[in-house]
This record gives sequence, structure tokens and C-alpha cells, in this order.
Amino acid sequence: MGSRALSGLLLTVWLLFCSALQAVELNDDVPEVYIVKKGDTLWDISGIYLREPWLWPELWDVNPQIDNPHLIYPGDELYLVWVDGQPRLRLRRGDMKLSPNMHVSPLDLAIPAIPLDQIGAFLNRNRIMSADELNNSAYVVAGAQGHLISAPGDHVYGRGPFPEGERAYGIYRAGEAYRDPISNELLGYRAQDIGSTRLLSSHRDEVTELEVTRVTEEVRIADRLLPNEERVLDATFYPRAPAEEVENGFMIAVDGGVTQIGTTDIVVLNRGEREGLRIGDVLAIYQTGELIFDQVARDNVLLPDVRAGLAMVFETAEKASYAIVLKASYPLKVGDKVKNP
Repeated sequence: MGSRALSGLLLTVWLLFCSALQAVELNDDVPEVYIVKKGDTLWDISGIYLREPWLWPELWDVNPQIDNPHLIYPGDELYLVWVDGQPRLRLRRGDMKLSPNMHVSPLDLAIPAIPLDQIGAFLNRNRIMSADELNNSAYVVAGAQGHLISAPGDHVYGRGPFPEGERAYGIYRAGEAYRDPISNELLGYRAQDIGSTRLLSSHRDEVTELEVTRVTEEVRIADRLLPNEERVLDATFYPRAPAEEVENGFMIAVDGGVTQIGTTDIVVLNRGEREGLRIGDVLAIYQTGELIFDQVARDNVLLPDVRAGLAMVFETAEKASYAIVLKASYPLKVGDKVKNP
């Protein structure tokens, strides 16, 4: 885990406390004292103590005697106390020494329970974009000397809006259309990373010349040219319960097109910023109850939905979101429901 394991887990309590504390329920036989080990994660430690790990801010009790109570390190002791009838975790600083020259970025301090490397690689390859965003973006109109572009250093001509001051553009291809399974509303498109370019010059006939600097596959005519976004993975990746009720939520697609979805797989949800979803929101995954035949009553009956896992939102668009599966009790599939945990 590199410097993340050395630096510990960032516990930014102030960013996560809800406006009203929720009651927390401890697991059976929780340890009175826990020694933080190298490689531990906030999600794992929370799961040791809590039946609902995303409520960890309600359990953590800031110790004013610690210079920086927002960090825990290998060797630190977490001990359980009761305050006004409620369980609280407090911290006793261990003897860990850090190099004075060590520099740790927010990415390194983020919860390593969430596979940030995997999420970062996915975000670099994919975006959720609306039809208007795609249709109103610049596009590849031709390659130099009529060639198709297949290697860095080749030139490409683009047409459309190129924002003033932008010099670097990603090449994206419109992929899978995301639709709501109930209303059939178009929620957006998957914009797949094809490569990168840098702007060379703009001609009077509104055709812009660019140099290809990176490719993942052959560039095609009509591929879209979008200004590069800075995709920062930071301390916003903290699991928490959604602030609003999630209704009619479903997993509508999965990265890689696999048929069975498991832990750390990345899925697309049919709910986004419009419905109040935020980065870090944890959702419970439910499988639709089976329709069975009641041999006594001699009729069909639908069994209740079965809770089958947990997923955390890590990227939101207006109408859809990307989430990573944190836990899968059973094999999951596209079409499974997501609800408040």
C-alpha cells in the first residue's frame, strides 16, 4: 500500500458528522482495545465495531490530548468507552516515528479500504456525459494526409468549439447509452478514453490542428475532443449514508460487461446529482425477491427483496453515477436494486 499504509488513515471527522447523530449498533464481542496494524483500513476497523460501518463518525470520539486526532497510525491504540450511554472510540497515540521529510498527498491519506488506484484508472478512462455535452463538443474531422491516427506524433484536424486557453484535449468515443430501466429516460452516455492531443494551431476555416500525444486504440473520424479534466482522488471518498431517500435505484451497467458482479467491481447507477446522490454515499444492494408458488394457498407469492451487498458512489453526473461494490454477499447482476442502507 506504500505511503498510505505508513501514513495511516485520514479521519476527517468534521467533514462527515451528520447534523443529528444516529444511534449506532455494535457487533457482538467487539474488542475493548484494538492496536492499529500496518495495512489496516478505516472500513475494516469500522466493520470490526459496527454493524453499519458507514456510521463510523458517530463512534469516533476526538481526543483533545492528541495533537492531530484526525490521523491514526500503525501502533496506535483504539479503545472503547461509553459516554452518556453511547459507545465511543478513543485513541491512544503509539510510538510510531515519521520522517520529517516525508510528504503525503491527500490521495495517500485517503481511506485505503477503497481501491483508489482502481477508481483512478477507471476515471481516467471513462466519463458520463449527456447527449448535449457530446453533441456540442469538438470532434475529429480528418487525419493528416487522410490517414487514420494510430500513434503518438500523428496529426489530427478537429472542428467545433475549442475553449480559449485550453491546450490539451482528450479524445473520447461515445459508447454505451445509459437508460432508466423504468422510464426509459436517456441518462447519459459512456465517454470512453481513446487518447490525448495538444493543440497546435487554429485555421481561418475553423479547422484546428492537433498533435496526438497518446492513444489507447486507433482514432476514428467523429471521435470527440474534450478539454482535459483534473480528476483528483482525495478525502471525499469517505463512506456515509445518503442524505436523501433513494427511490427506484438500480444498477444499470457494469464495467467490463461481466454477468456476475462482485466486490470492487464498478457499476453504473440510474441515480445522480438530480436525486441528491453525493460522492461517498453508501447504498445497500438488494436482489428482487423470487416469485414462488404457495402450495397451501395454491397461488403465486412474491418473496421480499434480499439484501445482497453494499456499494459506494465515487463519481456523479446529473442523472447517473459510478459506484464501486464494497461488499457482495451473493453474486450480483445488472438490474439489482440500490436503496438507503
